[in-house]
Amino acid sequence: MKEEGPIEPREAPKEKGMIKGISILDLVLRMVAIVGTLGSAVAMGTTNETLPFSTQTVLFQAQYDDISAFRVFVIVNAVVCGYLALTLPMSIYHVIRIKAAKSRALLIFLDSIMQGVLAAGASAAAAIVYLAHKGNASANWSAICQQYQNFCERITGSLIGSFAAVLILVLLITLSGAMLSMRRHGFEQ
Repeated sequence: MKEEGPIEPREAPKEKGMIKGISILDLVLRMVAIVGTLGSAVAMGTTNETLPFSTQTVLFQAQYDDISAFRVFVIVNAVVCGYLALTLPMSIYHVIRIKAAKSRALLIFLDSIMQGVLAAGASAAAAIVYLAHKGNASANWSAICQQYQNFCERITGSLIGSFAAVLILVLLITLSGAMLSMRRHGFEQ
């Protein structure tokens, strides 16, 4: 009779495949968020429109850098885009080495900071975009989007990529937390 030692729990191939799939999803979502933040920064940063007054000698111009919230929006999107690009190697590392826990915890922490910063910048810009579209009668601010339609379309469109990146960062934080939880509860050895 053969003496059996303690049975070593092995990682099931299905679970290993699921973990690797989530790591690949993390990588893809980071790339999508890079495109969203880069597109938002470029769209907002290149937005301007010039309108003639009654004659061609007097021109009114609307530019993104006339409003500090839009400048902050461009800077925040550029910083988050750079951060996401710098975390791509770590995400690739997680695809290769699915057991990494400390680097996932670091990503949760840093992703949370970037998500908060990006949400703040996008929300500040969204408030100004709302005022541009609707105005504020009690503050005596008139809506400018009736005159500067192209400007308003571009600044409104730039918000889409930024808020999409915020949602992607929330999903990335959730995925990384789930991966750490799986590791802790014994799904991954």
